[in-house]
Amino acid sequence: MSDFIVGLTGGIGSGKSAAAKRFQHHGIAAINADQTARDVVAPGEPALSSIAEHFGQTILLPSGELDRSTLRKIVFNDPSEKSWLESLLHPLIRQRITRFLRSASSPYALLETPLLVETNQRELVDKIVVVDVPESIQIARTMARDNNDEQLVRAIIAAQANRQDRLKAAHFVLDNSGDLTQLYQQVDRLHQQLLTLITAT
Repeated sequence: MSDFIVGLTGGIGSGKSAAAKRFQHHGIAAINADQTARDVVAPGEPALSSIAEHFGQTILLPSGELDRSTLRKIVFNDPSEKSWLESLLHPLIRQRITRFLRSASSPYALLETPLLVETNQRELVDKIVVVDVPESIQIARTMARDNNDEQLVRAIIAAQANRQDRLKAAHFVLDNSGDLTQLYQQVDRLHQQLLTLITAT
């Protein structure tokens, strides 16, 4: 396992993925918890069969893939269904993430996840980096990117840790209210800072 794990988090639409790509540009091994969550429900995976059994075949697209949009609407409107889904998926996701981090050979490894602060995933990391933007920017970016209505975006934001809790948990903060160049400059500086920190420990 890489001796030093950095958790990268932020609310939906904050720009976590852009920041993660910049860390990867510096040769840092990174795993995306959202992508891992998609992988564990891919066709042929046992979790997909369990979901179809629980919610019914209408949860599947004609291709046999999970209809993520339909599922998202169900779980965000029903806390008990959300709990059921999380109890199925979270252990599987954690298992895959741990396996990846164990095999990482870069100076530090990066775990990109929206649920770092509010789940036990924080136990996996040594330092927490928060990509921070005002909620108004989160909403605008997410609506533009995912073609979701404002009500759904606000529900997703409400289901995540609030901005204050994330900032309280942060060891480092990347302000992404500007453009990509500004974000990249901050990541570049932080990367050097982390390398210095690792060397000193």
